[in-house]
Amino acid sequence: MVKGHGSEKNSKVLLTGRPGIGKTTIIKKLGQSLGESARGFYTAEIREGRSRRGFEIISLESEMRKTLAHIDFSTSYRVGKYGVRPDHLEPFVEKLEEALKDDNPGVFLIDEIGKMELFSETFRRVIEQVMDSSVPLVATIMSRSEPFCDSLKSHPEAKILTVTANNRDQLPGQLLSSLPSN
Repeated sequence: MVKGHGSEKNSKVLLTGRPGIGKTTIIKKLGQSLGESARGFYTAEIREGRSRRGFEIISLESEMRKTLAHIDFSTSYRVGKYGVRPDHLEPFVEKLEEALKDDNPGVFLIDEIGKMELFSETFRRVIEQVMDSSVPLVATIMSRSEPFCDSLKSHPEAKILTVTANNRDQLPGQLLSSLPSN
């Protein structure tokens, strides 16, 4: 089920799977279970009726939320029909960077490492720092090949887990028990 190298405890778990399979739900459930030790964010759709208009980032630690991408954003950063504002990711990344310096940084939960987030050089740098740190991480990551994501997937500590309809309900509990205790 889990492939990769490293210690018996899964300290860097990267979740992949098709869109809509439940990766974000797993991150949110882990965040609820971990409580105050959860650090990071998840991504949610912005909808108007049946129409998806964009995506927002929501902090696991506070009420902070910002629109990352929207069909109405006029910007040179584009993913499909969405204009992307990588600068809106910066406050979330700064929180992760600060937590990396803490004596007890908690568990990092990141949804997601994908096309929109990769426009931020700061995000890329901090993700690399997290991967090279001792801080436990569970993150969703795009399945398709992309050089930066491929380098994360081949990191010596990375455990790649594909979320499916058959395993998604059990994964939050399994991941929680596999995380190193703080």
